[in-house]
Amino acid sequence: MARPRSDIEPRIVRAARRRFLEEGVDGASLRKIAADARTSIGMVYYYFPTKDDLFLAVVEETYAKLLADMALALGPDAPVKERIRRLYARVGAVSDDELATVRLGLREVLVSSSRLDGLLGRFQRGHLPLVFAMLADGVEDGTLRADLPPALLFLCTLAVGAVPQLLQLAMGKRLPVGQGAVPDSAQLVEQLVGVLFEGVGTTYEKRKLPASRRRRP
Repeated sequence: MARPRSDIEPRIVRAARRRFLEEGVDGASLRKIAADARTSIGMVYYYFPTKDDLFLAVVEETYAKLLADMALALGPDAPVKERIRRLYARVGAVSDDELATVRLGLREVLVSSSRLDGLLGRFQRGHLPLVFAMLADGVEDGTLRADLPPALLFLCTLAVGAVPQLLQLAMGKRLPVGQGAVPDSAQLVEQLVGVLFEGVGTTYEKRKLPASRRRRP
Protein backbone atom coordinates (compact mmCIF):
# COMPACT_ATOMS: atom_id res chain seq x y z
CA MET A 1 0.00 0.00 0.00
CA ALA A 2 1.40 3.39 -0.98
CA ARG A 3 2.37 5.70 1.85
CA PRO A 4 0.27 8.90 2.11
CA ARG A 5 2.02 11.96 0.78
CA SER A 6 3.58 14.07 3.50
CA ASP A 7 2.24 17.57 4.12
CA ILE A 8 5.59 18.80 5.43
CA GLU A 9 6.51 20.67 2.25
CA PRO A 10 3.30 22.76 2.04
CA ARG A 11 3.53 23.45 5.78
CA ILE A 12 7.04 24.83 5.27
CA VAL A 13 5.88 26.99 2.35
CA ARG A 14 2.97 28.42 4.35
CA ALA A 15 5.20 29.14 7.34
CA ALA A 16 7.84 30.74 5.11
CA ARG A 17 5.23 32.93 3.45
CA ARG A 18 4.17 34.38 6.79
CA ARG A 19 7.75 35.01 7.86
CA PHE A 20 8.84 36.42 4.50
CA LEU A 21 5.94 38.86 4.38
CA GLU A 22 6.63 40.07 7.91
CA GLU A 23 10.42 40.00 8.00
CA GLY A 24 11.68 39.73 4.43
CA VAL A 25 13.53 36.75 3.02
CA ASP A 26 16.92 37.74 4.39
CA GLY A 27 15.50 38.64 7.80
CA ALA A 28 13.51 35.45 8.25
CA SER A 29 15.03 32.62 10.28
CA LEU A 30 14.85 29.15 8.76
CA ARG A 31 14.82 27.67 12.25
CA LYS A 32 11.77 29.72 13.15
CA ILE A 33 10.14 28.72 9.87
CA ALA A 34 10.83 25.08 10.70
CA ALA A 35 9.33 25.55 14.17
CA ASP A 36 6.25 27.27 12.71
CA ALA A 37 5.86 24.36 10.29
CA ARG A 38 6.26 21.83 13.13
CA THR A 39 9.26 20.18 11.53
CA SER A 40 13.05 20.25 11.71
CA ILE A 41 15.56 22.54 10.06
CA GLY A 42 16.88 19.46 8.27
CA MET A 43 13.54 18.95 6.56
CA VAL A 44 13.54 22.57 5.41
CA TYR A 45 16.92 22.03 3.74
CA TYR A 46 15.75 18.69 2.35
CA TYR A 47 12.92 20.32 0.41
CA PHE A 48 14.54 23.71 -0.15
CA PRO A 49 18.36 23.71 -0.26
CA THR A 50 18.53 27.52 -0.30
CA LYS A 51 16.41 30.42 0.87
CA ASP A 52 15.97 31.45 -2.74
CA ASP A 53 14.45 28.04 -3.48
CA LEU A 54 12.01 28.57 -0.62
CA PHE A 55 11.22 32.10 -1.81
CA LEU A 56 10.40 30.80 -5.30
CA ALA A 57 8.19 28.10 -3.80
CA VAL A 58 6.27 30.75 -1.86
CA VAL A 59 5.76 32.75 -5.06
CA GLU A 60 4.82 29.64 -7.04
CA GLU A 61 1.99 28.79 -4.64
CA THR A 62 0.19 31.95 -5.78
CA TYR A 63 1.62 32.26 -9.28
CA ALA A 64 0.43 28.84 -10.46
CA LYS A 65 -3.24 29.79 -10.01
CA LEU A 66 -2.70 33.24 -11.52
CA LEU A 67 -0.92 31.69 -14.51
CA ALA A 68 -3.80 29.29 -15.15
CA ASP A 69 -6.24 32.22 -15.18
CA MET A 70 -3.98 34.23 -17.48
CA ALA A 71 -3.78 31.30 -19.89
CA LEU A 72 -7.57 31.31 -20.11
CA ALA A 73 -7.72 35.10 -20.53
CA LEU A 74 -5.09 35.13 -23.28
CA GLY A 75 -6.35 32.07 -25.13
CA PRO A 76 -6.77 32.47 -28.93
CA ASP A 77 -10.55 32.05 -28.76
CA ALA A 78 -11.26 35.79 -28.98
CA PRO A 79 -10.00 38.90 -30.79
CA VAL A 80 -6.81 40.42 -29.39
CA LYS A 81 -8.57 43.46 -27.92
CA GLU A 82 -10.93 41.21 -25.99
CA ARG A 83 -8.03 39.07 -24.78
CA ILE A 84 -6.32 42.20 -23.46
CA ARG A 85 -9.58 43.24 -21.78
CA ARG A 86 -9.80 39.84 -20.09
CA LEU A 87 -6.17 40.09 -18.99
CA TYR A 88 -6.74 43.52 -17.45
CA ALA A 89 -9.89 42.26 -15.73
CA ARG A 90 -7.92 39.41 -14.15
CA VAL A 91 -5.25 41.81 -12.93
CA GLY A 92 -7.95 43.97 -11.38
CA ALA A 93 -9.41 40.94 -9.62
CA VAL A 94 -6.25 39.96 -7.75
CA SER A 95 -6.92 38.75 -4.24
CA ASP A 96 -5.31 40.11 -1.09
CA ASP A 97 -3.03 37.05 -0.99
CA GLU A 98 -1.99 37.60 -4.61
CA LEU A 99 -1.34 41.27 -4.00
CA ALA A 100 0.77 40.42 -0.95
CA THR A 101 2.82 38.04 -3.10
CA VAL A 102 3.33 40.78 -5.71
CA ARG A 103 4.59 43.11 -2.98
CA LEU A 104 6.91 40.42 -1.66
CA GLY A 105 8.31 39.72 -5.12
CA LEU A 106 8.89 43.39 -5.90
CA ARG A 107 10.62 43.96 -2.58
CA GLU A 108 12.90 40.96 -2.89
CA VAL A 109 14.02 41.47 -6.50
CA LEU A 110 15.22 44.94 -5.51
CA VAL A 111 17.64 43.50 -2.97
CA SER A 112 18.69 40.22 -4.60
CA SER A 113 19.82 39.66 -8.19
CA SER A 114 19.54 35.90 -7.73
CA ARG A 115 15.86 36.20 -6.79
CA LEU A 116 15.30 38.49 -9.75
CA ASP A 117 16.93 35.91 -12.03
CA GLY A 118 14.82 33.17 -10.49
CA LEU A 119 11.57 35.03 -11.02
CA LEU A 120 12.49 36.02 -14.58
CA GLY A 121 13.32 32.42 -15.36
CA ARG A 122 9.95 31.29 -14.02
CA PHE A 123 8.07 34.01 -15.89
CA GLN A 124 9.84 33.01 -19.12
CA ARG A 125 8.28 29.58 -18.66
CA GLY A 126 4.97 31.07 -17.57
CA HIS A 127 3.00 34.14 -18.60
CA LEU A 128 5.61 35.86 -20.80
CA PRO A 129 5.21 33.46 -23.76
CA LEU A 130 1.43 33.78 -23.46
CA VAL A 131 1.51 37.57 -23.58
CA PHE A 132 4.05 37.72 -26.41
CA ALA A 133 2.02 35.20 -28.45
CA MET A 134 -1.08 37.34 -28.01
CA LEU A 135 0.82 40.47 -29.06
CA ALA A 136 2.17 38.67 -32.12
CA ASP A 137 -1.40 37.79 -33.09
CA GLY A 138 -2.31 41.46 -32.71
CA VAL A 139 0.50 42.55 -35.01
CA GLU A 140 -0.41 39.90 -37.56
CA ASP A 141 -4.10 40.85 -37.73
CA GLY A 142 -3.42 44.59 -37.68
CA THR A 143 -4.80 45.27 -34.20
CA LEU A 144 -1.37 46.37 -32.97
CA ARG A 145 1.35 48.40 -34.63
CA ALA A 146 3.88 46.37 -36.56
CA ASP A 147 6.55 49.08 -36.43
CA LEU A 148 7.08 48.71 -32.67
CA PRO A 149 9.43 46.07 -31.27
CA PRO A 150 7.73 43.25 -29.35
CA ALA A 151 9.46 44.24 -26.09
CA LEU A 152 7.98 47.76 -26.30
CA LEU A 153 4.52 46.40 -27.07
CA PHE A 154 4.82 44.17 -24.03
CA LEU A 155 6.02 46.95 -21.71
CA CYS A 156 3.27 49.32 -22.85
CA THR A 157 0.58 46.68 -22.44
CA LEU A 158 1.86 45.83 -18.97
CA ALA A 159 2.34 49.44 -17.87
CA VAL A 160 -1.11 50.56 -18.96
CA GLY A 161 -3.06 47.59 -17.66
CA ALA A 162 -1.25 46.35 -14.58
CA VAL A 163 0.44 49.31 -12.89
CA PRO A 164 -2.63 51.56 -12.42
CA GLN A 165 -4.78 48.71 -11.13
CA LEU A 166 -2.19 47.35 -8.73
CA LEU A 167 -1.47 50.84 -7.41
CA GLN A 168 -5.16 51.46 -6.86
CA LEU A 169 -5.54 48.15 -5.04
CA ALA A 170 -2.42 48.72 -2.95
CA MET A 171 -3.08 52.36 -2.07
CA GLY A 172 -6.86 52.37 -1.95
CA LYS A 173 -8.28 55.69 -0.79
CA ARG A 174 -4.79 57.11 -0.36
CA LEU A 175 -4.36 57.25 -4.13
CA PRO A 176 -4.35 60.92 -5.22
CA VAL A 177 -7.20 61.25 -7.71
CA GLY A 178 -7.94 64.96 -7.50
CA GLN A 179 -11.64 65.76 -7.74
CA GLY A 180 -12.61 62.69 -9.73
CA ALA A 181 -14.03 59.55 -8.21
CA VAL A 182 -12.04 56.34 -8.51
CA PRO A 183 -13.85 54.16 -11.09
CA ASP A 184 -14.99 50.69 -10.20
CA SER A 185 -13.00 47.76 -11.51
CA ALA A 186 -15.11 47.19 -14.63
CA GLN A 187 -15.03 50.87 -15.57
CA LEU A 188 -11.30 51.03 -14.98
CA VAL A 189 -10.67 48.05 -17.24
CA GLU A 190 -12.60 49.70 -20.06
CA GLN A 191 -10.76 52.98 -19.54
CA LEU A 192 -7.38 51.26 -19.58
CA VAL A 193 -8.18 49.35 -22.75
CA GLY A 194 -9.17 52.68 -24.28
CA VAL A 195 -5.92 54.29 -23.16
CA LEU A 196 -3.88 51.43 -24.62
CA PHE A 197 -5.52 51.67 -28.03
CA GLU A 198 -6.35 55.37 -28.19
CA GLY A 199 -3.91 57.16 -25.88
CA VAL A 200 -4.56 59.97 -23.43
CA GLY A 201 -4.10 62.91 -25.80
CA THR A 202 -6.81 64.74 -27.74
CA THR A 203 -5.47 63.93 -31.21
CA TYR A 204 -7.51 60.74 -31.46
CA GLU A 205 -10.78 62.43 -30.51
CA LYS A 206 -10.15 65.32 -32.89
CA ARG A 207 -9.72 62.88 -35.75
CA LYS A 208 -13.17 61.48 -34.99
CA LEU A 209 -14.94 64.88 -34.88
CA PRO A 210 -16.05 66.81 -37.96
CA ALA A 211 -13.85 69.80 -38.69
CA SER A 212 -16.71 72.19 -37.79
CA ARG A 213 -16.88 70.82 -34.24
CA ARG A 214 -13.17 70.87 -33.43
CA ARG A 215 -12.11 73.52 -30.96
CA ARG A 216 -9.86 76.17 -32.44
CA PRO A 217 -6.69 77.12 -30.51
